[in-house]
Amino acid sequence: MVNNLLSIHAKSFSWAGFFLPSDVYKNGSDLYDFCRILDDIADEEISLEIKKKKFLNYKNDFINHNFENDNIKKIHRIIKNFDVSEKIILDLFDGIESDLKEKIEFKSKRELLVYSYRVAGTVGLMMAKILKVKSKTALKSAIDLGIAMQLTNISRDVIEDRKKNREYIKHDLSNIKNTITTADLFYNSCFNSIREIPIRCRFAILVARRVYREIGYKIVKKGDIEEYNQSGKIYVTKTGKILQTILSIFDFFRLLFIQSDNYYRNEEHNEIGLEINIDERI
Repeated sequence: MVNNLLSIHAKSFSWAGFFLPSDVYKNGSDLYDFCRILDDIADEEISLEIKKKKFLNYKNDFINHNFENDNIKKIHRIIKNFDVSEKIILDLFDGIESDLKEKIEFKSKRELLVYSYRVAGTVGLMMAKILKVKSKTALKSAIDLGIAMQLTNISRDVIEDRKKNREYIKHDLSNIKNTITTADLFYNSCFNSIREIPIRCRFAILVARRVYREIGYKIVKKGDIEEYNQSGKIYVTKTGKILQTILSIFDFFRLLFIQSDNYYRNEEHNEIGLEINIDERI
């Protein structure tokens, strides 16, 4: 594997990526590198004005097809080769731009869902395109997996986000655990549709789903907010990843016997749909 941003920054995804065919891993890595650079702009410890300038330059490079920037060249190749709507990537830019404020404080579930779609559901949708998923239900479920992972991130990073003056959810264990419960709904709803992924790529997605979900389970086990506060960055150990990988083998075979095409998160997608037409992205 190449030593790219995926392997450097995202240990859970890099672990799952080990099970992808090399060509799919390469395209997924190019997608991740594009997204990671954008995300790093929002999280850099520099002045807000400089962040906004760097963000605008990156967005303009994308819109104007500045192929002197290698990451811009790669993302446009993905757009062309996998029929990715540019609206999806502009949604991602909108999500990152919403973090470029002095203070962030979400007041509603809709804000949380729309934000999670923009910064992570979009990535799940683009990855599904790279995996050559065609079913509309399965593409919606790919959004769900991205949202689930983002809600897990938010639940894990409450303290870190507060230091950046970002309050996506309240800093109390009840709200944190409720967010994990919502994430679980999305983890559950995406499972059946994983069978629509070509079989050579299916196992890697099952592994990514299980490993990331395990972070939420670790959070739920915290007895009180003090224990949560003292936990530091919650992650899945290598032993834990091995266990979740083994359990994913059972998931793989379960999918062979699932016939249902039911979709369960229509209510949440309708909430997102009040601001974003997801059908236009799919």
